[in-house]
Amino acid sequence: MRGMTQAKIAITLPQDLVASARTAVKRGRAKSVSAFIATAVREKVQASDLQTLLAEMLAETGGPPTAAERAETRRALGLGKRRGR
Repeated sequence: MRGMTQAKIAITLPQDLVASARTAVKRGRAKSVSAFIATAVREKVQASDLQTLLAEMLAETGGPPTAAERAETRRALGLGKRRGR
């Protein structure tokens, strides 16, 4: 994160999330609680961006594949019938 501009903010979190963040720091999974939270926010933003991209791709291609299209794809890939769906 070097060279990135940072802003200090105050947030309110449930106590269990604060405890989890502090535990992650103690176990060496994050440098600080701020770093832990920044990573979580970054992952959420990336997931949201991916959802937006998927929605745009589906809109451009006519929507999600139909059951028949999925079945044809599975046949083409040699993947037998799917159960439980």
